[in-house]
Amino acid sequence: MNDFFNSGNKKAEFNIIKKKDSTDGHGGFGAGSFSLDNMSPVFVDPAEGEAFIDIGAMHARSKVEKGIKFLPDKGEVPNGKLYWLVWVTIFQGENGPYYGGLGACDMLVDREARRGYKMLPVHVNNMDRSRKGRIIVDEMDENSKTILADFLKSYNKEFWENSSAELKEALGAK
Repeated sequence: MNDFFNSGNKKAEFNIIKKKDSTDGHGGFGAGSFSLDNMSPVFVDPAEGEAFIDIGAMHARSKVEKGIKFLPDKGEVPNGKLYWLVWVTIFQGENGPYYGGLGACDMLVDREARRGYKMLPVHVNNMDRSRKGRIIVDEMDENSKTILADFLKSYNKEFWENSSAELKEALGAK
């Protein structure tokens, strides 16, 4: 099953790009827009005990989501496998970059039936909350939180060490 998620040659990476004002001060087209350059979608697969980045999730085109018709009712996906899509936002602090926002959203995927469950408004809202530096992981089970914390620590120790105590406590880590 691991080959399913690791079939590409590219190493999944956080997309951290420092940019100046996207409108360069002209206030024309693009004024009032925001950048998602320092946000990455991290999938947590509690059944496999792993987490991975899939940038395709930014447009609902991740390997988990491809080929799946998503329905708004969990009852219509009784054999669905649980995944957590966590929107992780990186901020720049005095001591360097840190994990500053987390927005976790559940989804169920029944690959055999090609059906899944996810609530798009929840995904959009939690993405926005993560972008604003909020930590939304209360619905995640402890195992999933541990998988996510271990992934974030191993991905970049400096980011983890610079992260707030609130974020670490929310994931049950120290």
